[in-house]
Amino acid sequence: MSIKKSTLKNGLRIITIPVKNTNTVTFLVLVNTGSKYETKEINGISHFLEHMFFKGTKKRPTTLDIAETLDKVGGEYNAFTSKEVTGYWAKVASKNQDIALDWISDISLNSKIEQVEMDREKGVIIEEINMYLDTPTSYIGDLWEKLLYKDQPAGWRVIGEKENIISMTREKIVDYLRTHYSSANTIICVAGDINSKKVEEKIKKYFKDINETYPKEKIDVKEEQNKPESLIHFKETDQTHLCLGVRAYNLFDSRRYALGLLATILGGNMSSRLFISVRERKGLAYYIHTSVEENTNTGWLMTQAGVDHKNVEEVIRMILEEYKSLKNIKITLEELKKAKDYTKGSMPLHLEPSDALAFFYAEQELFRKQILKPEQIFKKIDRVTVNDIKKVAEDIFIPEKLNLAIIGPFKKETKFQQLLKI
Repeated sequence: MSIKKSTLKNGLRIITIPVKNTNTVTFLVLVNTGSKYETKEINGISHFLEHMFFKGTKKRPTTLDIAETLDKVGGEYNAFTSKEVTGYWAKVASKNQDIALDWISDISLNSKIEQVEMDREKGVIIEEINMYLDTPTSYIGDLWEKLLYKDQPAGWRVIGEKENIISMTREKIVDYLRTHYSSANTIICVAGDINSKKVEEKIKKYFKDINETYPKEKIDVKEEQNKPESLIHFKETDQTHLCLGVRAYNLFDSRRYALGLLATILGGNMSSRLFISVRERKGLAYYIHTSVEENTNTGWLMTQAGVDHKNVEEVIRMILEEYKSLKNIKITLEELKKAKDYTKGSMPLHLEPSDALAFFYAEQELFRKQILKPEQIFKKIDRVTVNDIKKVAEDIFIPEKLNLAIIGPFKKETKFQQLLKI
């Protein structure tokens, strides 16, 4: 695979990834902004702006015009907003790649952002908020980060609060667009059945008028914790949902590869420690998994599970016991090898589609300004030792990094707080 990266004079970065034996092309526009770049008064604006990019341009005046362009050729398209990045993508059959490029450049550069459409979209976003609030498996993740980071951008919901959405104005949206969307913090990645030179020339033409204002920086994250902490959200649910984990490492920490393997060993697949002990041997949960999050200035490891209300305390104890076991006892070479082989074996499966390739390489460039191919990542994974895993476990599994978030029919934190010993 020949990956080509170029940077234009205005700072816009272009990545092209020609792929053999595929009949699709994915165009991805990534902008290095998200809810961590917001103030309290405009929290939710990154996500609101993402919605507005689908409401009409001069060339495609209505939502229907935007949608029909790719619907008529069977394309797939969407957008997303996170703490640190906002993205827009389109995936089409190879023969329709010019249509997709015209479309994605149009919504990225020429969206009208009309007040009448904003007022209509407020109702849509509020219903999206309601949907997340009614979906504990999703909302528990927001509570988890609220617990870790409190009242600062890293702890706020990406989607924002209802009062902010209701009071959002066109002036705020346009000002945010002008100060946060720029050639200097934007990457355009194209993957699939392409000619790199030709598609790069077309991108230069389509994006020649991109904003060149230098973007604003995000607000620093303050991490202050000196004892185990918990957050209980009372809700009459049929099942208790919990997130139990620790503060860990950011994207630039060399220990992230050991951390990822440790998470795999804990709850990364159906033969992991927690999946076997909690689900298969005890039958206490349908879902339980451990994951890591690594951003530019924050990171964590967390186990999430849904359990019967009467079993919550037992499951919390079992998770903590596995944490302590990794801290106190070295894993076996066989267990480390299995985690490495799982990680290296699953990556090619995830990277088969052109859209997955685009995301994989573009996010590396956006955040790290360095692109590693899978085989380069595998070498770093292979270097992780049993001692490395234990050192990471000893570093993160300590009381002052431990956190527990719960959604369920509970009003008192005391009994849960007393369980948080490691």
